[in-house]
Amino acid sequence: MYILGISAYYHDSAAALVKDGELIAAVQEERFTRKKHDESFPFNAIRFCLDTAGIDINDVDYVGFYDKPFVKFERLLKTHLEFFPRGFKGFLTAMPIWLRHKLWLKEVIRKELGYKKDNILFSEHHLSHAGSAFLVSPFDEAAIITIDGVGEWSTATYGVGRGNDISLFYEIRFPHSLGLLYSAFTYYLGFKVNSAEYKVMGLAPYGKPRYYDRLKEVIEVCEDGSFVMNMKYFEYPYGLRMTNGFFDRLFGGPRRKPESEVTERDADIAASIQKITEEVMLKMANYVYKQTGMKNLCMAGGVALNCVANGRLLRESPFENIYIQPAAGDAGGAVGVAFYIYNTVLKHPRRYVMQNAYLGTEYTAEEIRQVLEQFSAPYTELEREELVQRVAHHLAEGKIIGWFQGRMEFGPRALGARSILADPRRAEMKDVINAKVKHREAFRPFAPTVLEEKVSEYFKFNGKSPFMLLVAETKDGFKRIPAVTHVDGTARLQTISREDNPLYYELISAFERLTGVPVVLNTSFNVRGEPIVCSPEDAYRCFMRTGLDYLAIGPFLLEKTNQPELKEEIDWERLFEPD
Repeated sequence: MYILGISAYYHDSAAALVKDGELIAAVQEERFTRKKHDESFPFNAIRFCLDTAGIDINDVDYVGFYDKPFVKFERLLKTHLEFFPRGFKGFLTAMPIWLRHKLWLKEVIRKELGYKKDNILFSEHHLSHAGSAFLVSPFDEAAIITIDGVGEWSTATYGVGRGNDISLFYEIRFPHSLGLLYSAFTYYLGFKVNSAEYKVMGLAPYGKPRYYDRLKEVIEVCEDGSFVMNMKYFEYPYGLRMTNGFFDRLFGGPRRKPESEVTERDADIAASIQKITEEVMLKMANYVYKQTGMKNLCMAGGVALNCVANGRLLRESPFENIYIQPAAGDAGGAVGVAFYIYNTVLKHPRRYVMQNAYLGTEYTAEEIRQVLEQFSAPYTELEREELVQRVAHHLAEGKIIGWFQGRMEFGPRALGARSILADPRRAEMKDVINAKVKHREAFRPFAPTVLEEKVSEYFKFNGKSPFMLLVAETKDGFKRIPAVTHVDGTARLQTISREDNPLYYELISAFERLTGVPVVLNTSFNVRGEPIVCSPEDAYRCFMRTGLDYLAIGPFLLEKTNQPELKEEIDWERLFEPD
């Protein structure tokens, strides 16, 4: 049995394919279109999933969509009517895509995909989130919290998963939304909404929460984690902006101009919204624990990508175990609806645990060779062991490596398949990679990947963090691995086991034998404003456009100084557009 899950038309469109209860493919549309956070219908992602299985669309038994468009449209209409005439401009902006595409998804699936069956099902948005967390988790039963911007009406839900079943017993409804509150501050700080919230999280440790008391004017939080927002300060329910003049006056000035200098005030505002976000999430977790008495927690929704808050939940909440799958935002809804249909609707027993995220594209050595030869790129072909040794040696020398190996990761984090790697012992690496490779803000931190069995030697953490969704404190501050230690002495941690990714594990082991350090600096293989690389061509172009020293792509190792000039027309404005 094949079930195809689809998410689309908000941000991070994706497709996922389940075969007999196993997830065999999942990928975001942005990786193919090269449009970051692409919201369009995921034709390319669907084609990849079908090709992976070697099937046609009509071999799929059920197609599932991750939310209910008509209910969402109802919310849109009611909201704009409530705020009329202020919401009229936003209403006119939203209508064309709704009337052309969003309301007629069954027809899009039937006509555009050629799907001839009637088995097209729609799940509620937060049920898809809940399914994406619990149904692929290792737990037989668990409490569930979903938190995002907004689905149909819900912005957060509390629930329980037992066996195949999911029950959501409480919801917070639009316009009151922790996700939209965080996005409002993302907007106010001059960053891109639904794209750069992680920048606010990265900026927060540079500041102090001096504006925390002013936030109490904006949001009132209850002990159960529920909250009410003062909508006087927000325009997002009806307009084309997140905040308004009242918000500007409360926080002492207009919105930061994008690309302008980041000030101490900006860092203090980021610290303030991060603090209250963590407090709300802790109250939610404490309340859900009291209601359920369960030791396991599953989380999903875009706010579940806030790895700083997640780290606090693991340390300070009553839950013993927390599971968050790698694409916790809207892309993961494609996984959630597929498993919800298979396990909950059709009542097939659960048999799959998402232990790693390597579910995307993969290329043979011959396919990679053909691309390199198209660019007339000199390369050295190496056996597996020699490739690992050479790359480890170059890392130890202070070189920066593009690492393109195996199946691409699902979700927003590079986890050792489409990564840029460097030596974490060299403090200067943070500034070098931000400036010369990633072309991004200097305050942005980098993550460590550490051998799973060695994690407690370097971090105040003892467990697994395979998806880079938990922040942990380093054991000795900046002494041993300064390039991956954030300003507050923490790191966004990825642990790696041989089982999850044998080649990446072998590389870090080889680096440890050379340096004594079982850790590498790992950041996504892309430049600012572009998605993570997907194809060998993407990888080579990124290698040539940036300050990377070497590219390890399949069995081939390329040195930058040996490469011919890359002849292409580069859209520099798009390449360095704000993200």
